[in-house]
Amino acid sequence: MKRKAESQASNGSAATHKKSKTTNGTSSSSKSSSTLSADESRKRFRAGLFDTAVLDAYTGEYASSAPYKHAVIHDLVDDALLRAVRDEIRANVEFTPKETDIYKIHQSGDLANLDGLDDASLAKLPSLLALRDAVYSETFRNYVSSITGCGPLSGRKTDMAINIYTPGCFLLCHDDVIGSRRVSYILYLTDPDTPWRPEWGGALRLFPVQKQENKHGDGDVAKTPLPDVVKVIPPAWNQLSFFAVQPGESFHDVEEVYHADTKEQLKKDGGRVRMAISGWFHIPQIGEDGYVEGEEEKNAKNSSLMQLQGNPAQYDAPRPQPVRVENPKPSQGFEQADLEFLLKYIAPTYLTPDTLEQIQEHFEENSSITLANILSKKFAQRLKRYVAEQETVALPQDRASIEKLSAWHVARPPHKHRYLYQHPSQLRSSHEESPLTELLDILLPSRQFRHWLQIATGCTVESADVIARRFRRGQDYTLATGHDGKPRLELNLGITPTSGWGDEDEEEDDSALAAAEAAEKHKAAASKPNGKDKGKDKAKAEQPEPSDPADGAEADDDEVGGHEVYMGGDDDDAEDAAIYKSSGDDDNILFFQAAAWNKLTIVLRDSGALKFVKYVSRKAKGDRWDISGVFEVEEQDDDEDGDDEGGGDRGNGEGGAPADGLSDDEEEFNGFSDSADSESD
Repeated sequence: MKRKAESQASNGSAATHKKSKTTNGTSSSSKSSSTLSADESRKRFRAGLFDTAVLDAYTGEYASSAPYKHAVIHDLVDDALLRAVRDEIRANVEFTPKETDIYKIHQSGDLANLDGLDDASLAKLPSLLALRDAVYSETFRNYVSSITGCGPLSGRKTDMAINIYTPGCFLLCHDDVIGSRRVSYILYLTDPDTPWRPEWGGALRLFPVQKQENKHGDGDVAKTPLPDVVKVIPPAWNQLSFFAVQPGESFHDVEEVYHADTKEQLKKDGGRVRMAISGWFHIPQIGEDGYVEGEEEKNAKNSSLMQLQGNPAQYDAPRPQPVRVENPKPSQGFEQADLEFLLKYIAPTYLTPDTLEQIQEHFEENSSITLANILSKKFAQRLKRYVAEQETVALPQDRASIEKLSAWHVARPPHKHRYLYQHPSQLRSSHEESPLTELLDILLPSRQFRHWLQIATGCTVESADVIARRFRRGQDYTLATGHDGKPRLELNLGITPTSGWGDEDEEEDDSALAAAEAAEKHKAAASKPNGKDKGKDKAKAEQPEPSDPADGAEADDDEVGGHEVYMGGDDDDAEDAAIYKSSGDDDNILFFQAAAWNKLTIVLRDSGALKFVKYVSRKAKGDRWDISGVFEVEEQDDDEDGDDEGGGDRGNGEGGAPADGLSDDEEEFNGFSDSADSESD
């Protein structure tokens, strides 16, 4: 299919869209929809849709729906018109691949900007324009308002785009509450001649909400979404799904579009292209009937972004459980008994004075470090066998069963995160003990490990909080969040036993000499102008753009998620702050680490840095496993020279802490491998 250079392409339209955004991030107005006559509007929908009996039926279905009110209308649009729309999109509209912590999609520009196209370009999209005007016509707006009982809807503010989900694409849990949005909708344009199969994924899924009286005793009710989906609405040609946007209630996601087993099967399935026009109806604007002064500002206060810091957070899980410790500043060595304890778990290479000195020098310069093959060979083998065996045991799907039948708990709410976790415990029975719990209960909380961590980083630890995490493929993730307060050490021990996560497997060898040789080899490679070990290259995780997502061409993309990302925050544009891939642009990544086996990362993170673990695709060969730790540290004296290459806007940098990111000229230290033949990328 030819490129769509003259169409409502993302390049031209996206630029217009940015200029036309209002302060709440929604799009500008369209005048043509409000002038469409009732008769002309009705002709663009299916015959009989506006009959009183049909309207009453949909109204009744909406009123009785759960977990919150929603409706599904099949065969909404005149079939010939919608087929023409789909053909125009495939022939004339460009799509930009976009990826954030919360979604991975291909998106067109805002269709509100169709009015701004030149005549030649607009002539290529007559059916799309006709559909947009029909959807936002007074006739159809009143129809939607009658079903939902939401009140009047704006005909001036239109807000719609074409989204394409190919295999591997998804949208995680959110409630759509931003500014003036009143009703959310999705109109599916999947292949009309190859019916979509539910097992391909791509469904709209609705989450239930738990309502609890606020613990602060102010009479408010805290609404917390639960992690188990209770309503699944698969895509279908010419199907409209819609619901009123409700702060703290209208939580939903779009299920991953699952990969086919083979390319031949994918071709047989028509590429599994989930194409849809999605958008919002808005509250009336100034000058429209039903306008209420201050309503938009009131809605903004209830947005999901604000709820992340609001009272419902008291019901989050896991809750931080920091353990305060008294740690005098250590000497640069270990007592014999302490060394013997650490040797049970940590590779000898990482306990030698020379290695620790190099680690500390690198960490003090860069505020982050990656150490491959950190665990001792004997313990690592035992741990890997255990984790691999656990992956062969099927887990229940729902939270209640998981927490009843296993040692795992489910992180929630899903608009922040979802994964399985375990806290340290001194009350485990013998059959609950394992190599995993040894790390969690014995090594990481120990005085000896804190001593090692202090030597390695030059920081003095004040408290420790660690958990074991398991991210199930096709289910789990964390969304980008910051943290309050001073800089802190964040530790992640990757113990994912499977391959295919985008990180080279490390060979294991206990030879300290081999480790030193590997370190020199790494240093030499990193010193080259284009050395593959440069930190910036490590951070890049570029996604090849599909040649044409609307035609079902699947990207040659083996990414399965599961990587942990630190990135710069942008308080001025919170909605877009977590974008880390858009047309190959990922310059705001500060630190990136794929899921890996036996690899420790340590980052000194200030409050200006966001962090997330990318959703794990069902295509992954296994689950993502790690131990995650937060170690509060003493504030450092503000005696640094103030250099912060590329990091001036990353946060408050309290206590003179170095920036958490890597600049273009900084090399990334990937640890001392136990094998001279293995290098970390």
